[in-house]
Amino acid sequence: MSELKRHMGLFHLTMYGVGLTLGAGIYVLIGEAAGFAGNSMWISFLLGSIVAIFAGLSYSELTALFPKAAAEYTFVKNAFKNNFFAFIIGWLTAITSMIVAATVALGFAGYFTQFVELPITVIAIILIGILSLVNFIGIKESSWANTVFAIITAGGLMLIIFLGFSTEPIESINYVETPNGITGIILAFVLIFFAFIGFEDMANVAEEVRKPHKTIPRAIILSIIITGVIYILVSMSIVRILNWEELASSSAPLADAAHNILGVNGGLTLSAVALFATASTVLITLVAGARILYGMAKSNSLPQFLGKVHSKTKTPWIAVIGILITSVGFAFVGDIVIIANITVFAVVITFAVINLAVIVLRYTESELERPFRVPINIGKFPILPLFGFGTTVYMTMQFETEILLVGLAIIAIGTIFYVIFTKSMAKSNNISQF
Repeated sequence: MSELKRHMGLFHLTMYGVGLTLGAGIYVLIGEAAGFAGNSMWISFLLGSIVAIFAGLSYSELTALFPKAAAEYTFVKNAFKNNFFAFIIGWLTAITSMIVAATVALGFAGYFTQFVELPITVIAIILIGILSLVNFIGIKESSWANTVFAIITAGGLMLIIFLGFSTEPIESINYVETPNGITGIILAFVLIFFAFIGFEDMANVAEEVRKPHKTIPRAIILSIIITGVIYILVSMSIVRILNWEELASSSAPLADAAHNILGVNGGLTLSAVALFATASTVLITLVAGARILYGMAKSNSLPQFLGKVHSKTKTPWIAVIGILITSVGFAFVGDIVIIANITVFAVVITFAVINLAVIVLRYTESELERPFRVPINIGKFPILPLFGFGTTVYMTMQFETEILLVGLAIIAIGTIFYVIFTKSMAKSNNISQF
């Protein structure tokens, strides 16, 4: 029985996923995507939606089987029966949560300085502190705050869609025009996949969801469909307001688009909405990161004090503090595009393993009841996870050398921590953890 309290139903969980997915990525990275793919960037978002659906279906089947916090760690451990492999996947997920929270907090601070003059790092740290307090108070409060943020964020994107399609463009739009051909579309697809990250964290609050076997699969698929449709419409509408060259050179492309139609008030409105979008991403990654640490601690893969649950709030309070401190540390690092690529690298490795885990478990644990099964199968073999595995492996080959080296360094640090921790556990318990 879970020590955490089950507050979340289908609506809150779907909005939880939508809120994270409709976060900073679309507001910050759509200009970069336009520079790669031009008017064809909607194809990049379509490809991102497809890969997200592959992974989402795999997460749905695995979460219905194993509705636990530290979802990725649990899935991999059950599929491959290897503690080290499971730890590394859990480690990647936890570290990326911390990096994303810190980096997007800096993005929030950049927008916030348009209203109040304060140092960006100070604003980012204050935001992380406030949202960590919300995270500590409880999942019900966190999910309500995120639902409000998600609605406001979606409203800003719907405004861009409305402005784009209700305004006659200065020149006719060729929606397959791209400055860099297929290569540009692929590069944009890999970059903007950051904008789809989030739905997977829904699995990490499984112990706080009512009827998780049914609720989580439905919420995951709904959140991917909703965000995918919004993204594609935004990418098609915004090039009707600003041409792709203007978007590529803008640091706040959605705000500039609104300013172009509505004037100063339009730009400020979208900047304000961007504050909610970025705050939503920070909140949800702090929530998910704490649950990953909690779940891994409960499985004896991290120090057990991280698994303590507060008696009143029923939240993993020490894990919340751990994520707070680490995220504040990462807040002193900048450049959201570089961090986005590092994050996507870690995520696509995780997605590749999750898709593979579905295939493995179909054979090694075939007797288990599956409340949700990935559709389209040949006998036991699931076809869509195979496509998901192939596409994510392909994505890992598209990153620059520097990104690959940073990703490998994160894995190496996790390996060193695992060796030291398991040796200390074996010494104290006189039982080998290997």
